[in-house]
Amino acid sequence: MTFWLIVLASNLIVGALVGLTGVAGFLLPIVYTGPLGLEVTEGLALSFAAFIVSGALGAWNYQKAGNLDVPFGIRLSVGSLAGAILGVRLNLIIPEQRVKTLLYVVVLLSGISILLRKENGRKAGNEKAAGEGKKEQKERQKKGWNISEHLFATLLLGFLTGAVCALSGAGGPVLVMPLLVVLGIPIRTAVGVALFNSIFIGIPACVGYLTQCSLTKLLPVLAAALVSHAAGVTFGSKNAVRINQTVLKKGIAVFSILIAVWRLFL
Repeated sequence: MTFWLIVLASNLIVGALVGLTGVAGFLLPIVYTGPLGLEVTEGLALSFAAFIVSGALGAWNYQKAGNLDVPFGIRLSVGSLAGAILGVRLNLIIPEQRVKTLLYVVVLLSGISILLRKENGRKAGNEKAAGEGKKEQKERQKKGWNISEHLFATLLLGFLTGAVCALSGAGGPVLVMPLLVVLGIPIRTAVGVALFNSIFIGIPACVGYLTQCSLTKLLPVLAAALVSHAAGVTFGSKNAVRINQTVLKKGIAVFSILIAVWRLFL
């Protein structure tokens, strides 16, 4: 009974956090391989299945709110799809701890960059939540370099992040979202694109890790986890537009820094 309660509660809570901020999915592998005692491949398979669900539901709600740049998300995800396939294969030959160390160094630097980045345009409190991301993105595009305008840079970013996330079990948004903000994408749009992108990281990763597991053992856990995770993501993503953009930005930056420091030094 305790096992199932942990599965349901962790997926509900993490799903809500993912829907609100795009960050927190990386906590699932920790829960699966820690308190629940599953094998690493089993934990990764279950986690990436959840990332597909959270990516689809979250991205859909961000799109309805006008905070998802679909063309840019597709270009980024083409690179991520190829990178994720490579990441799963590399998992068999590269020590996982080395990749995780690299991942959290990048997360730490990205979080610091977000925290120090100056605001552009109007204050978030004076803008409407719906469509806010697109308006701010247009303003930023007029003022400076934006990765969404550069195809090669977008594909390369997608490939590298897809490979690292699939290899380490990070999911995607915890790495992709901060980097997108640093590279000129508005915070809400960055969350929406990162959620969309996590679908294309999750599919090859989930399939790849499932082939290394016992499906008979995992299917009941998978079903319960996905239902709970979907409920959490739906709640979180529907309420994300109610959060002040500046507060959301600083909160994610601080959260990313704390998690990176925890994983690197504690």
